[in-house]
Amino acid sequence: MSDKTILILGGGIGGLVAANELRRRVPPEHRVVLVEKNTRHAFAPSFLWLMTGDRKPEQISREVRQLVRPGVQIVTAQAETIDLNNRRVQTNAQELGYDYLVVALGAELVPETIPGLSETAETFYTFDGAQKLRDTLQTFRGGTVAVVVSALPYKCPGAPHEGAMLIADTLRRRGLSAQVDVHLFTPEPQPMPVAGPALGDAVKQMLTKQGIHFHPLHKLNAVNPQTRELVFENKDSFKYDLLVAIPPHRGAPILRAAGLTNEAGWVPVNRATMATSFENVYAIGDATMIPIPGRWKPDVPLVLPKAGVFAHAQAEVVAQRIAAELAAHAPTAEFPGMGYCMLEAGASTAGFAFGNFFAEPAPQVELRMVGGLWHIGKIMFEQWWLAPYGLKRDALAMGLELGSKGLRIPYLIPR
Repeated sequence: MSDKTILILGGGIGGLVAANELRRRVPPEHRVVLVEKNTRHAFAPSFLWLMTGDRKPEQISREVRQLVRPGVQIVTAQAETIDLNNRRVQTNAQELGYDYLVVALGAELVPETIPGLSETAETFYTFDGAQKLRDTLQTFRGGTVAVVVSALPYKCPGAPHEGAMLIADTLRRRGLSAQVDVHLFTPEPQPMPVAGPALGDAVKQMLTKQGIHFHPLHKLNAVNPQTRELVFENKDSFKYDLLVAIPPHRGAPILRAAGLTNEAGWVPVNRATMATSFENVYAIGDATMIPIPGRWKPDVPLVLPKAGVFAHAQAEVVAQRIAAELAAHAPTAEFPGMGYCMLEAGASTAGFAFGNFFAEPAPQVELRMVGGLWHIGKIMFEQWWLAPYGLKRDALAMGLELGSKGLRIPYLIPR
């Protein structure tokens, strides 16, 4: 077989895992090219700790080059157009051809799509936003804090609840408990509805224990910056002193322009193989939309949450399938729909949600008891992920012995 070029668009969690696993699995005569517009990778799960002041910016970011295997070619550029017929990608620096394309461009934040939101809201969903919110929380003197999920879908289903609890904990540590009221609004009927009512109730109990007022079925229509008021659809308006928003998300416009997306702007894929409808083109992570069993509202299907753990596992599957094809073997790797996350609750504690999101007739997800061990596990994974590649090149997987029953969690980190 002649030399092939595997082009990966996006250097987030999915893109980095795909690049590293492909470079490990395919012979050196095949090129593995990673296109990423930023020279530094910021670890998004740690944005919450950046917000609370428990991390400094330099502690949760690394040069992309440090995080990839030798032999991965990095192109620092913005992908601008994809020509699927001729298998070409135009960037702002050069044109690149490919034999296989892996799309890992994630989701973009578009707060400007809700009137008034970008003018007044803070967020912990970006690196810069988390730093700004950290400073705001250090000078906040009290009042009503509104944490708002402004639209669906959004990345990391647990993050809004974590954010609300960590904000409350941060202000509590400043001695402001009596002066602060924290409210969490979401258009969803319960916390993390994809995981089912039992887990939703457990998360609500976590929120209540931290003094968070939870408001489901609140769809945000607009924000009035002058009166500091939230305007909801068919609900009473709400006044705030500090607004923290999970902004609306959208798929990368380049994917819609290429004809890869559905009407909602997300890439449909085969849920087992992550293949798109175009030959040798795969999509992974937040850029995709994958229907799963179960419904939380009549005629509204559930979809797989947008989370790094899924991007990670999907990247492994795609790399294994491409490597098998290049070796003239039948690909067998499939994405099983398993997922998990540590849910930060403040005071150096966390819960642990895990389960099978492809289970029939609905996802089977449970939450382990909140405690300090899960928080430690999240720290361990953060430190492993951000370690320079040379310190972890011999690891196929990392397992953390967590929980009172000794649950083993494989992280499937590439060597």
